[in-house]
Amino acid sequence: MNAEPYLLTPGPITTSMTTKEAMLHDWGSWDADFNTVTADVRQRLLTLANAEGSHTCVPVQGSGSFAVEATLGTLVPRDGKVLVLMNGAYGQRIGKSLSYMGRAYSAIDKGDYAPPQPEEVQAALDADPAITHVAVVFCETSSGILNPVAEIAEVVKAAGRNLIIDAMSAFGALPVDAQTLPFDALISAANKCIEGVPGFGYAIIRESVLAQCEGNAHSLSLDLYDQWSYMERTGQWRFTPPTHVVAAFQQALNEHDTEGGCEGRLARYSRNRDRMVAGLRSLGFRTLLDDQWLSPIITTFFSPEDEKFDFKTFYNKLKEKNYIIYPGKLTKAESFRIGHIGQLYDEQVDGLIDAVAAVLDEMQISLK
Repeated sequence: MNAEPYLLTPGPITTSMTTKEAMLHDWGSWDADFNTVTADVRQRLLTLANAEGSHTCVPVQGSGSFAVEATLGTLVPRDGKVLVLMNGAYGQRIGKSLSYMGRAYSAIDKGDYAPPQPEEVQAALDADPAITHVAVVFCETSSGILNPVAEIAEVVKAAGRNLIIDAMSAFGALPVDAQTLPFDALISAANKCIEGVPGFGYAIIRESVLAQCEGNAHSLSLDLYDQWSYMERTGQWRFTPPTHVVAAFQQALNEHDTEGGCEGRLARYSRNRDRMVAGLRSLGFRTLLDDQWLSPIITTFFSPEDEKFDFKTFYNKLKEKNYIIYPGKLTKAESFRIGHIGQLYDEQVDGLIDAVAAVLDEMQISLK
C-alpha cells in the first residue's frame, strides 16, 4: 500500500496526525509532568460524563476488555450475582469474564437482532432477589444496535440494584450525563470515540461504591480499587503506564473539544453512517438492522448470497485500495461490519463506496 489505510472499524480507528505526533515525546512514568497529564485526562473524562463530585475515573492498562473485566471483578463481590443483558458478542464476553472470575450470573439473551427491553429486566429482577448487579452494553458493535440504556437504568435503580455499562464504542459520541443516568460504572477505552490510540481503558465509577470494594478483585493487576487508591495518594499508576498512549489521548481530547464535544462528534458519525448506508444499499447490500436501530458507531451488512462472494477476498481487495473493514460476528448469518468512527469524513466514506463497487466488479458480482 502506498498510503496510510483508513480503518473503518470500531477500534482501533484512524487517528489524526497531531494525535500520532503526541507520541513522539518520551515520558518518565513517575515524573511530575506525566502525573499532570494523567490527572488532566481523568478530570476531563469526568467532565465529559458530567460526573464530577459523584464519580471518579480510574484508568487501567490494556484493551477495553481488560477494563471491563477489571470493573466487574472490582465492583461485584465474590458472593454477588450479575444479570447480563446480551444481544451480541460483547454481552456474551461479559458472561464469559464472570465465569472466569467465579462470579455468578444469569442472562437475558436476545440473539443478534433485538435489544433487551426494560420490562424484561424488571421481570428478571423481580424473579431473582440474589441479583446484585446488572451489566449492559451501550452499543453492541457485533450488530451495531443501540440498547435502551436510559430506560434500563431507571428500572435497575428502582429495583435497588447496581448498573454497570459497557460504553466502549459509545462514550465520547453518544451523550452521557451521570446526574440523570444512574450508573455505578461506565467503561470505555482510549481508541474509540475520543479517537486516541489503543493501550488503556477506563472506568467512571461512583466513588461511594468504589470505596467499599477493597478486597473484591480477583486479580492484582486488574484491581481498580487498588489502582484508584494508589492514584489518589500518589498521582501515579501502580505499574508501568502506557505513557505515549496517555499523551496521545490528551491530544485527542483537545481535538474532541475543538470538534464540539460529544454533540459535534455524534453529528459527524451520524452523517458518516447515513452516507455509508445509503451508498451500500444503492449497490444492493442489505443492513442487518432496520433504520430505527442503526447506530452511528458501526453498521452490520449481510454478505451477498452470490456463490462468488468470499469475505477474505473482498476484504483483501478493499485493503489493496487502503480501506480496512471488519468481519461479522453474527451467530446465524454471514455478514461484515463497517465502522463510522475515527477520522472519517465525506471523502473517505465516498471513497469506500467507490472501492466496494470496484471490488464487486472485480469479483464479477452483481447485487441488483
